[in-house]
Amino acid sequence: MRLRSLLMPLAVTALSALFLWVIGGRIIALVGTGEPVAIAIGLAIAAVVLVAVFAIVREWIFATRISAMSREMRDSGSLIEDTLPRSPGGRVERAVADAQFEQLRQVVEQDEDNWESWYNLAFAYDASGDRKRARAALRRAESLRRTQRPSR
Repeated sequence: MRLRSLLMPLAVTALSALFLWVIGGRIIALVGTGEPVAIAIGLAIAAVVLVAVFAIVREWIFATRISAMSREMRDSGSLIEDTLPRSPGGRVERAVADAQFEQLRQVVEQDEDNWESWYNLAFAYDASGDRKRARAALRRAESLRRTQRPSR
């Protein structure tokens, strides 16, 4: 199961790497011309490529940390199972998701420094359709977990 969940991210990363390899060749060609405008364009493209590589690496690190958090919570029994009712098309029933969200939000309000509560809240945000806040809650959970754990 774990390999199946990695196939799409690995495929996208491989395609990105191939694209960056091709672009890298174009950057070298532009800078190698010796023309000031071509050099400037090549360096500008190189800057964009570096930002893209940084973003990809950052997302992989974030994903591995979130995965580790999930395993840790599953092993300790604090991971909330997704038992929300779904429509035949797979959509979560919004009223039930909103009710669960409200419960988990209150848990977070009682202890804002509990990373596990933030983790569960993130998936409640997602089930309620708010992906932006879901991601922010995951980042908060990851940050709290990192600061509460001794360095290894």
